[in-house]
Amino acid sequence: MSDTAPEGFEDPFAEQRRIRELLSQETRHLIIQLILGHPAHLVSLAELDYMIPKNEAAILDQLERLRKADILDVYVHEPNASTRNLPSKFWGPTERGVEILYEHNFLRGVPIARAVYEETKKSERVMRHEGAPRPDLPQGVTDALEFDEPESETPNAR
Repeated sequence: MSDTAPEGFEDPFAEQRRIRELLSQETRHLIIQLILGHPAHLVSLAELDYMIPKNEAAILDQLERLRKADILDVYVHEPNASTRNLPSKFWGPTERGVEILYEHNFLRGVPIARAVYEETKKSERVMRHEGAPRPDLPQGVTDALEFDEPESETPNAR
């Protein structure tokens, strides 16, 4: 008995296995978690470079792999292109990417990723990038990444 599939027969789990391997690589996993935790779900390369302990070239390489897999894409905010201190290119999920992340249970962690992101100390440059105007994500992506933020309790509230 052979372990290979007969010719013309496609392994139904091959694509799922490929995506799991893609998402589980350390740098790609960190990139996705940072994007999911970011308030706008769109991050600049400088934000990623600050938060991920890898060099910029390694981060760009992994971003490209996620882009080729149609999980992430580059979103451009043209008005920022002529502004020296603001980024114009941002990385964020595609509609297909959100479907994949949902299928692999990444979206359940959005509230936790947001809490971690908000509690992380950031440099002045990263804070400036975080507050930069950004393009809109496709509506399907925005809808999928929405979650109800818990209301903050005041000390005297009961």
